[in-house]
Amino acid sequence: MNKIVITGIGAVTPLANSFHGSWEAARHARTGIGPITRLDTSSIPWKMAGELSGFDPHLFLDPKEIKRTDPFVHYAVAAAVMAARDAGLMRISGGAAQGPSRYDLVNGSYADYLETGGVIIGSSRGGITSLEHSLMKSAAVSASLEGSSIPSRFSPYLMPATTVGMAASLSSQKLGIKGHCLGISNACSSGLNAIGEAFKLLKHGHMGPVFAGGSDAPICRLCLEAYGAARALSTTDDPSASRPFAATRDGFVIAEGSCILALETMDSALRRNAPIYAEIIGYANTVDSFHQTRPDMRGQARAIRQAVAEAGVTLGEIDHINAHGTSTILGDRVEAEAIKSVFEGRAAPIPVTALKSATGHMLAASGSLEAAFAAMSLREGTIPPTLNIPRQDSCCNIALVRELTQKKMRLALTTSFGFGGVNAALVLKRFN
Repeated sequence: MNKIVITGIGAVTPLANSFHGSWEAARHARTGIGPITRLDTSSIPWKMAGELSGFDPHLFLDPKEIKRTDPFVHYAVAAAVMAARDAGLMRISGGAAQGPSRYDLVNGSYADYLETGGVIIGSSRGGITSLEHSLMKSAAVSASLEGSSIPSRFSPYLMPATTVGMAASLSSQKLGIKGHCLGISNACSSGLNAIGEAFKLLKHGHMGPVFAGGSDAPICRLCLEAYGAARALSTTDDPSASRPFAATRDGFVIAEGSCILALETMDSALRRNAPIYAEIIGYANTVDSFHQTRPDMRGQARAIRQAVAEAGVTLGEIDHINAHGTSTILGDRVEAEAIKSVFEGRAAPIPVTALKSATGHMLAASGSLEAAFAAMSLREGTIPPTLNIPRQDSCCNIALVRELTQKKMRLALTTSFGFGGVNAALVLKRFN
């Protein structure tokens, strides 16, 4: 079977509008969390979010495309194009000053390669921002026309603009891909599931490359009030509100963004002398069959064990975990229990980092970003710190990395868990 490697990464996150900018910010313990600016929060208790700053969709899409699609699609296209450029498959010409950028193949030989490739992008909420905006606009129009026979109207693009699969479809169009295309929604594990499914596709013979990851744009009143009603959101009015595994945590901080990885076979990558971040060697997708919202430690542990088993390594060989770590009271506790149950008996505790402390919870995009960060940790021998942990919860007794740590590592594990008891785990191996 084929060996699969990561050759390109693109991202727009609360930390930066590029993957490498996001990585540097995380390494230097900077936060992307701040007061919500997209809507008035004076009447609600949830004040913080991880918003993008200075993102310009005109660099990747023309004005009509921007108008006709949801922000989660804009983010995904931007990240996919940047991943293709990072992988050496495309170059970008033009710019905002001359109108939308145009994408040119580096050379003709990659046109056929891209055409046979694939795109798999996960999203938890899809086009929820556009749906909310359209409903509110329609309600306002209806109220102003009360007693009139003139109906309020929705855009004819509303349904295609908001479907989960549009992120993959429009990214395929921009990259010239005519092969495999899939949009998936598996709650907060969607982004990591997308990478895992791309790994399986390539492993079993797809020509590639496959662009995979997650994208979400959930900073809207509907998401804030609905997650808030579930008591999942932090009410801390401070940029340190996201506190994974801390004794003072009180919920997650909602965030937005996208991260897309370019995956291809090692043979293809070596033939074209592509940059290689890491090799993917194991993936698991399990479900708890337990509860709609409450996680089950046994299901999470099963996902970890299955991914490690597929990787053909032992639990003792895993050098680092990039945790799901959302900062919810129950979720962090269950995840810590799963880690301890799987890795008990090790000679030394396994170092764990939780990067949602810096980004907030980008839903599907978090899983793919954390996988990308795990690959960088292996390549650079560096573990970014978990922020905002003045005192760790005694019930979450794991070896949490709180300062930038230098460590030579061979294998890393990254995990994502979601509503419905869905669990994803990925094992990565350092390349050379």
